Amino acid sequence: MFDKYMFVCYDSGMISQEKLRILTEGAKYDVSCSSSGSKRKNTGGIGNGYATGCCHSFTPDGRCISLLKILLSNDCIYQCRYCPNRREADVPKVSATPEEICELTIAFYKRNYIEGLFLSSAVVRSPDHTMDALLDTVRLLRTRYRFQGYIHLKGIPYASQDSIREAARYVDRMSFNIELPSERSLKLLAPQKSKEGLLLPMRDLALREREHRAAREKSLFLPAGQTTQMIVGASPERDDAIVRLSESLYRNMGLRRVYYSSYVPVVHDALLPDLPAGQLREHRLYQADWLLRFYGFTADEIAPEGENLPLEYDPKTAWALRNPQLFPVEINRAPLEVLLRIPGIGGRSAQRILDARRYTALTFDQLRRMRVVLKRARHFITCSGKFYGEERPERVRLLLSGKPQAQQLSLFSDAETALSALSGEL
Repeated sequence: MFDKYMFVCYDSGMISQEKLRILTEGAKYDVSCSSSGSKRKNTGGIGNGYATGCCHSFTPDGRCISLLKILLSNDCIYQCRYCPNRREADVPKVSATPEEICELTIAFYKRNYIEGLFLSSAVVRSPDHTMDALLDTVRLLRTRYRFQGYIHLKGIPYASQDSIREAARYVDRMSFNIELPSERSLKLLAPQKSKEGLLLPMRDLALREREHRAAREKSLFLPAGQTTQMIVGASPERDDAIVRLSESLYRNMGLRRVYYSSYVPVVHDALLPDLPAGQLREHRLYQADWLLRFYGFTADEIAPEGENLPLEYDPKTAWALRNPQLFPVEINRAPLEVLLRIPGIGGRSAQRILDARRYTALTFDQLRRMRVVLKRARHFITCSGKFYGEERPERVRLLLSGKPQAQQLSLFSDAETALSALSGEL
């Protein structure tokens, strides 16, 4: 991303290329933005989906925009065992000034490299010192540089609430990482942090947001709301605890999004797993999160107590398989809230079904044209009383799990293969 052609001399305050590399590299582990996670490198073509420095996010009106993703500093006083920027990490420690970040943002914006800024920082000297530096940066961008682009700021827990509230008036979105799913894991892996200390600024900003909306003030206050991030797999909590925590954050803090980051062993520590958590578990948690936010499911329905989400099925299919007494559903009579719970039917398909059945009784062919995923849905629905799915529960589980199914050999066309198998030649 940041090659030699981009580093024209803007002025004497331009951040050095090496410092920029370190600060963007240190920011790549924060996933509180909609990055693709692609490993595609530039091998002579156009673009680069792998290099650090840029990410993507969505504005409140739905536009996808590119952001400069950078740390103000990676020189941290904390000793979080999972963090590559922790106090004892053997990496170069560098810091940028607010002016350097501002100059860099404006220079990249003018060249159409970015449309906004994602700014975070390690905790330098103290939470208050770091939060003040972040506040200076976003305030300079908005006032001196007149930058009106999108800004996502990672707040610093334990800093002055006044500084946090002031920063919230300059940025579009703020986030405070919840880090780990339980207080016990925080004490073990991030001993300088606590659950209440991480939740306090989130709770205060949520209260300010409600007050701001009630007063109908014209000035903006976090128009894109708050988000947070959780590391999955670094500690032993099961998925049911993670989903319940997310549900609580949505209800009590009014968060726009909870991000899940699969643990990657970038540092060696006896208290941490040696293997990565795996992307499939993260994917299932995002699917469960979608059910919480848009499909009317509760955490108790999605993840039974003490269990992980099954990897072989998506969470909605797993719920349907646990509740066979609720199916099949007649597609021509089911209300919206029931349609949304049928595997293979999403929000758009459910609305198409409601619109179409006002004029006709739907058939399976019509559902296919509506892009309903009948591979899953046919086991849970009827159309005008007709059922084309599999009735045996164990067979449905096998079909939906994606596991290879045993095939019976043909007596005639595969006679030689069958004889060879019986004689031990294969």
